Amino acid sequence: MSTLSVFGSQWGDEGKGKIIDLLAGRADVVCRYQGGANAGHTVVVDGEKFVLHLLPSGVLQEGKVNLIGNGVALDPIVLLEEMDGLAERGIVIDPERLRLSAAAHVILEVHQRLDHAFERWRGEGRIGTTGRGIGPAYADKASRTGLRVGDLVSPERLRARLEAFLPVKNAILERVCEAEPFDLEELFERYVAVGERLRPFVADAGHELRELWRANKRILFEGAQGAMLDIDHGTYPYVTSSNTGAAGIAPGMGFPPSAIGEVWGVAKAYCTRVGEGPFPSEIFGDDAERLRALGNEYGATTGRPRRCGWFDTVAVRYALELNGATGLVMTNLDVLSGYERIPVVTHYDLPSLGQRGLTRFPAELADLGEVDVRVEERPGWNEDISGVREFSDLPEAAREYVRWIEGEIGVPIVLLSVGPERESIIPRVSGTLVGA
Repeated sequence: MSTLSVFGSQWGDEGKGKIIDLLAGRADVVCRYQGGANAGHTVVVDGEKFVLHLLPSGVLQEGKVNLIGNGVALDPIVLLEEMDGLAERGIVIDPERLRLSAAAHVILEVHQRLDHAFERWRGEGRIGTTGRGIGPAYADKASRTGLRVGDLVSPERLRARLEAFLPVKNAILERVCEAEPFDLEELFERYVAVGERLRPFVADAGHELRELWRANKRILFEGAQGAMLDIDHGTYPYVTSSNTGAAGIAPGMGFPPSAIGEVWGVAKAYCTRVGEGPFPSEIFGDDAERLRALGNEYGATTGRPRRCGWFDTVAVRYALELNGATGLVMTNLDVLSGYERIPVVTHYDLPSLGQRGLTRFPAELADLGEVDVRVEERPGWNEDISGVREFSDLPEAAREYVRWIEGEIGVPIVLLSVGPERESIIPRVSGTLVGA
């Protein structure tokens, strides 16, 4: 019996969706345990592109059980739109394939309107939120005023919860935000209808997962966002509102932490970030434009151009250590083809504190923008590697780049991705759910 957790070990957008889709082929159960519709996992199957925001990536594989845990901030309207969009493309998701925790907190349109208003007020201090209501919904969860999926499927309870919830939110919208309030009856009718559609999928997802675990099913945990956006351990306040790594599984799924086995990070062969906040390895000008064009670096959820930088061994090592990673999946290695020299960040300097040559990520810094980086250049290669499927067939410089990164981060690189398609994978070891 095996479990595997896959998390992003940079600032998100590492290509987790494709990797999880691949691994789901060997799993029985795929679990989404945190985050909301601000995640965007892109998967290409037989040349057809799918972008998933809330549904676990296992929905694109036949015969898999997909669980959305209580740790997810769920926008039920977005979930239904996503399911309807897949149905139009011939992928119908039934309650046997998708189970939704009754304890997951619900994002309402009220949360989205507040999210946009709060971001405007921050001005130059804005954090780059997607405006999808994630933060306000998690804030209501922490203050014990939120609505949960179980409330949606009980009209009496939904009305009672809205009657307690909405007056406070409307007061903030009207008196502070100078925005339109919501009508209780309209909101009630809308979400009663949503609840009716979701009712067959609602379950005690944690109990079902533990039963599947006891039945020796192979379980895959799917992280959203990246480790450097973790609410506790990321580049606060420019972070998301949940624990993005393996530590979020136990509370987000109701799963025993001692039962979490293999833990794999995912990182690009370079690095990107969307939105505001510090990004030590960031590059600018023509270098950034070239990398952005080669990697098609635009957000799957927002369409925003991603900020680009080189691989940062200090940040990735921190993310892997934090999550107890047993392996790393490196994606987008093919994007680096054509570079004569490939820079890699290896050390940080903090001139204001008199600290130089740091290999430890300074997570306690109030302003990570103070960091100066040291870069080491590695030999590049010119060959197109997108069709390579064996490590030994890569150019020597590409193999050396992978081996050198592996030595710097301290964990084995278990898989390489050299293209967006499901089959564009180079396995390096036999591992959990992957096989030979």
